[in-house]
This record gives sequence, C-alpha cells and structure tokens, in this order.
Amino acid sequence: MDLYTSKQRWKLLLVILALAVVGGSLFYSNQSIQKIGGRERTKARQWALALRKKAELVDLNSEIFTALQEKERQKMALVVRANRTLLDASDLSMSQDVDFALEIIEANKDIPFILLNDDGSISQSRNIAPAKDDSFTGAKFYSDSIKELAKSWIAEGRSYQIQVFEDMYMTLCHGFSKELLRLQAHSDSLIRSFNADLTDQKSLVPVLLYDPQTKRVEASNLAQKELTPSKIKRTIQEMTARYQPIELTIKGSKKLLYLKDSEEVKQLFWLPYLQFGVLGLLVFVGYLLFSMYRKAEQNQVWAGMAKETAHQLGTPLSSMMAWVAHLEQQAIDPMIPREMHKDLERLEKITDRFSKIGSGAKLIEGDLAATIENNLLYLKARLSQKVEMQFELNGERPLMVLHNASLMEWVVENICKNAVDAMDGIGTLRIHIQEVAEWVHIDISDTGKGLTPKQFKTIFEPGYSTKKRGWGLGLTLVKRIVEEYHKGKVFVLQSEPDKGTTFRISIPH
Repeated sequence: MDLYTSKQRWKLLLVILALAVVGGSLFYSNQSIQKIGGRERTKARQWALALRKKAELVDLNSEIFTALQEKERQKMALVVRANRTLLDASDLSMSQDVDFALEIIEANKDIPFILLNDDGSISQSRNIAPAKDDSFTGAKFYSDSIKELAKSWIAEGRSYQIQVFEDMYMTLCHGFSKELLRLQAHSDSLIRSFNADLTDQKSLVPVLLYDPQTKRVEASNLAQKELTPSKIKRTIQEMTARYQPIELTIKGSKKLLYLKDSEEVKQLFWLPYLQFGVLGLLVFVGYLLFSMYRKAEQNQVWAGMAKETAHQLGTPLSSMMAWVAHLEQQAIDPMIPREMHKDLERLEKITDRFSKIGSGAKLIEGDLAATIENNLLYLKARLSQKVEMQFELNGERPLMVLHNASLMEWVVENICKNAVDAMDGIGTLRIHIQEVAEWVHIDISDTGKGLTPKQFKTIFEPGYSTKKRGWGLGLTLVKRIVEEYHKGKVFVLQSEPDKGTTFRISIPH
C-alpha cells in the first residue's frame, strides 16, 4: 500500500469517526429536545382541554342565564297583564278578576319594576331596595334615583305601555332579579377568567382563539405583528402545520383554538445545530492554520532537501569532470569522453535545478518553444527507439514567455518519462504548444495505459505512484514548479483507459 493511499484511508476513517460522534451527539440532543417539546405539547393540550371545559361551563352558564332571563320575561309579562287589568278603565262592568291580578302582582317578590304615570312621575315601585348611599336618605333624592333607574331600563328596552284611557298611558319598566344579576356577575367572571387563562399563558404556549364565521381573532397572546390582516392567514397556517386546532363552543358560537411551540422550544431545537456550527467553524479555522503551518514546514523541507542534494552532487561532479579531462588526453576513442561530457553537463543541469528549487527560481523572458524543443532533442536520443516523438507549435516564433528554462525542462522531462513508462516504451509521444489569450498551453499526450477519473488529482499528491519502485515525487515536483514558481496550472486534460493520457501545462503569458 503506497503512502498516499494509506494517508487517504486514515483521513477517511477520521472523517467517519468525526461524523459518527457529531451525528450521535446531534441525535441525542435532538431526542432530548423532542422529549422536552413533547412534554410541553402535552401540557399545552391538557391546558387547552381544561380551557375547553371552562368554555363549556361558560356556555352552560350562559344557557342557564338565557333560560332564567326568558322565565323572568314571561313572569314580567304576567305582571304587565295584571297591571293592565287593574288599570283598564274602559271596562265598567267590573268583570275583571281583580283578585287574581293582585295575586299575580303580590306574588312577584324578586323582579324589580317601576310604574310611571303619563307625565313621567312615579306611580309605584316594587322590589327596589334603597341604596346605602347618602343620596337615598331624602325622599326627593330617592325619587330622583328611581326615575334615573327607570330611564336606564327603558333605554335597555325593558318597558311596556299600558293604556288607561283613550289618550292616557302608563309605562311599566323592569330590571332583573337579584338571583339573575348574581348569575350574570358569575358568568362575566367566568368569561374574564377564561380570557385571562387564554392570554396570560405566555410561559406555556402561544395561542390564538379564532372565530371562523366572522373571521376575527377573539383573543391571543401572540405578538401584534403576527395578527395583522396581511399576516394572520400565514400565522394560522404555520400553527395548523404543527398542531391541529381545538374546537371550542362559547355562548353557542364555534371557536377554533390554535397552538404552536414556544420560543424556548424553538431555541432548544436549533441549539445543537448552532453548537456544532460553531464547533465546525473552529475546527475549520484550526485546520486552515494547521495546513498553513504544515505547508510552510513542507516548503522548508523541500528547500533543505534540494539544497542538500545539490551540495552532495557538487563534489562527485567536480571529480568526474577531472577524470573526463584526463580521458581526453589518453589515446582512446574520442566519442567516449565526448558522450561522458554530455552526461556531465546533464548532471550539472540537474544540480542546478535542485539548487534553484532550494533557493528560489528566477524567471527570465525567453523563447519557451525553444526551451522545450531543445529538451526534447536531448530526450529523444535517450528514450526508446520505439517511441515516436512529435512536436507541434501552433503560433509564431519566438514564443516569448517569462519562465525558468532549467525548471521548465525538468517539468517536460518528468512528464515525458512518465508517459514513456505508461506506454512500456512503445507508442507515440506528442507535444503540442498553443497560445490562447493570456495563456500558453503545453499539451503532452501519450498512447499509454491511461488513467481513471479518480486518479486525475491524486496522481499529483506526494507518495502516490503507479510504479512498484516509485517514490511518488516526480509529478509532485512538477506541480510545485508550475504552480508556485511560474504561477501556472498543471492537470490531466483528458484520459481514457488503454488509449492514452493528455497532460496540460498552462503558463501565464
């Protein structure tokens, strides 16, 4: 197993473990919040059911009040008939049942009524207790109070006219009995208590009491901005999506009670996501900082290794140059020292490359096409004779580009050697250069084994190699030289298994 694959597997394992921890924590937190929300919803439903019972009690009390009111009205109608019987002067036969009429009037011990003359003066009053206020101490004040009470009853529509003579009428007005007033006060108290329970439960759950017939909000503890005519429909839809409304019947009218989660439950629901979001941000920032420090450390290692390599090559090179000079003076085939001299020049170039990587490369504007072509001529003599090399330039010469000739030769050489290895020393190697806008593209194509899409990026990672004895550093150096020193790009343009691969090097022009 190569270094890159091992590293990737460890990364994947750590990511899976991290996701498992985060997912488990999120699941546990979500379950806890669901339990809290469930308990709150249970309490809300219990409260709503209790509220419905109270509403039913209010409705029942209202029904009882209405029934008693109707009985008192009927009772008062008998009293009116009795008074009409007593006051009717048109019947001179004295055939009226006066005793019965008096019996009806005397039987009324609880309903207060006032009989007014035609001029508004008080004829009689019954079942009206004097007030404890000082205004009732005098007869005049008491009479005035009775008149004011009669006016209020007449204004409320509780009055009857009784004809005494043809052009003379008396008015009988009445109030409610003490029992009915007490029941009304109790009903009003229940309604006030109901509304208080409805609107004061802000700590429990937001509610809204809605009348579907009048399309009006009866009561709610929601914010006023949620109850505006333009937003009330959406508010009801949001509440219905969470809870089914509870039907209530209040005073014979159907009402709908809507519920929704409190702000505390909503905050608890989003709390784990917020926590893990903050944690993820901290981890991400930490990873970036770690990557920066690691990259800086790698750069130092690369530079140190390159300098040391150049230094180590320097001593044997000097010695070998001396030996080549000695051989040139001997009576041997002159081709031998000449070819050895070429190889020594090549070793000097390699030493120079490592030296430049370690100390920083200086970019000089020059003919990039000539740099690549000269390097290919050197490679052609040292590659397999079964490899056909093709060079194409789409443009005019010279192709002046800011670059480091020594390092660019290394880049092309490295990719070409990998291409020859992929073809097993048999095939076609094509180098195509074209100038497009602000870029110069160098396409290196082979007819080798090809790459899978998964390998397009991983092939440039350190430690990744398809060779049994490879270190996986060649293409890593290529990427470093192109991107860091030349501010360009290098990538796999296209590849097909058993058909070949095309690498593209893009240098800014």
